[in-house]
Amino acid sequence: MQRYCLALDLKDDPALIAEYERYHERIPDAIDQSIREAGVTNLEIYRIGNRLFMILEADDSFSFERKAAMDAANPAVQDWERLMWQFQQALPGAQPGEKWLLMKPIFYSSPRNG
Repeated sequence: MQRYCLALDLKDDPALIAEYERYHERIPDAIDQSIREAGVTNLEIYRIGNRLFMILEADDSFSFERKAAMDAANPAVQDWERLMWQFQQALPGAQPGEKWLLMKPIFYSSPRNG
């Protein structure tokens, strides 16, 4: 299993943030299916203020390049991404066209066996 953490900002507008959250109460089946077909086994999004944090877990078939190619060929995903971009904004330091940015892991701890 692979695990990735990504970040993105929302526009700092309470009404837009609330609407964004409503869209995520039940995403379209086509979007959920595209996530699963890419090899994603679990995807969670958290929010604090206007900052989003995504945890993505995937099987060994997953790669960001493969997911991007699949998304580019899927009109439903393209429509969803255009809709979501109305609420989202790039993180400071993002390159043009970059949305979710991969976060660098800097610490890990696991319980020790006693």
